[in-house]
Amino acid sequence: TQIYDYMQRVGWHESEALATLRERTAERADADMQLSPEQGALLGLLVRLLGVRRYLELGVFTGYSALAVALAMPPEGRCVVLDQDPDVTALARTWWRSYGVDEKIELRLAPAMTSLEALAEEGVPPFDLALLDADKEPYAAYYERILGLLRPGGLLVVDNTLWGGAVADPSVRDPETEALRAFNDMVHRDPRVEAVLLPVGDGTTL
Repeated sequence: TQIYDYMQRVGWHESEALATLRERTAERADADMQLSPEQGALLGLLVRLLGVRRYLELGVFTGYSALAVALAMPPEGRCVVLDQDPDVTALARTWWRSYGVDEKIELRLAPAMTSLEALAEEGVPPFDLALLDADKEPYAAYYERILGLLRPGGLLVVDNTLWGGAVADPSVRDPETEALRAFNDMVHRDPRVEAVLLPVGDGTTL
């Protein structure tokens, strides 16, 4: 649209590394799983504003979000990223190596809940920032696990919380939409957190 074209021109800065990765990902049949450039810019800004040193991510895909965070982090920053697809994450690893951030990123290949439970059992230091962008139906379960791994005052960023507008249409009843609708309601009612759902990308809840 005209307004989005304008936003792309003046709304954020995207590094050459991120732009190249995003453009290459756009060639894939599953490119709609890609985080939007404005979401990548928002993540980078949050990393700098919050002084993020430890980052947790569920749903790596081709590595755009992890790259955005790692590039914004100081040298001692560390990312723990979770996925279970060895093929697409192999591509992500290639990009991280190409731009010199692979030593900041630990990739764990397993079902997300398995990895979250392992992190809790290992007693890892708490995370400053987390991104949830994985399979949608278990979002509520992931949310509970992630809250237990964040430091007090830490920030969780959740993607796809508008789901193309489907969550606002009561006639849409497929399992993913129902799960996201229930997730949004749950977060809205949760007294433990302060939350805002922003119309950024496909819906971004902080």
